[in-house]
Amino acid sequence: MQNIIFGSVLGYLLGSMNWSYIAGRVFGGIDIRRHGSGNAGATNVNRILGAKAAAFAFAGDLLKGVAAVAIGRNAGGDLGAILAAVAVVCGHNWPVFLGFKGGKGITTSVGALLCLDLRIALILLGVGILIIAVTRYVSLGSITGAILYPILVVLFGSSEEMIVFSIVLATFALVRHRGNIKRLLRGEESKLGKKEG
Repeated sequence: MQNIIFGSVLGYLLGSMNWSYIAGRVFGGIDIRRHGSGNAGATNVNRILGAKAAAFAFAGDLLKGVAAVAIGRNAGGDLGAILAAVAVVCGHNWPVFLGFKGGKGITTSVGALLCLDLRIALILLGVGILIIAVTRYVSLGSITGAILYPILVVLFGSSEEMIVFSIVLATFALVRHRGNIKRLLRGEESKLGKKEG
C-alpha cells in the first residue's frame, strides 16, 4: 500500500507540472491562464502562441500521463496504475505549483489511457479527431470522448476498477468543460484556428 500511495503522490506532482503553463512562459513570457480562454491547455496555447508552442504543451501534458501510469503500475500493479492515473489528472486540473488553477485534463487523460487500455484510447482519439475535423470544436471532441469512455469500458468487459475510474475521469472532464458546454449550446464557442491576443 505504501508503494501505491507513493506512486499516486508522484503522479499528482507530475500532473502539477503543467506544460501548457510552461509553454506560455517559454514561448511568450506570459501566464497562459491570463490570456484567451484562461485555460492552461494546449488549445489555448495554440490560440495565443501558435502551433509550435501548442505541440510542446501537448507533448509534455501527454507524456506525464504516460509516465504517471507507468510509475503507478510499477509501484502497485493495476490498482497502482489506476490510482496514479487519477492522481496525475487531478494534478493537471488542480496543480499545487500553480495555486490549484490548471487545465481541463484531456491530454493528460489520453496519455494515461494509452497505458491503461490502448484499444479504447485509440477509439476515443479517432472519434475525437473526427469530431474536431468536422466541427472545428476541440471542446466538443473532448466532451464526446468523455461521455463515450465509460460506455466503451463496459462494452470491452473491463474490470470494476476500470469502470469506476472511467466514470471518475469522465466526470472530471465534463465538470471542467461546463463553461464550454454552455457556450456550445449558445453557439458562442471558439473554433480551432481562431486566433486571439
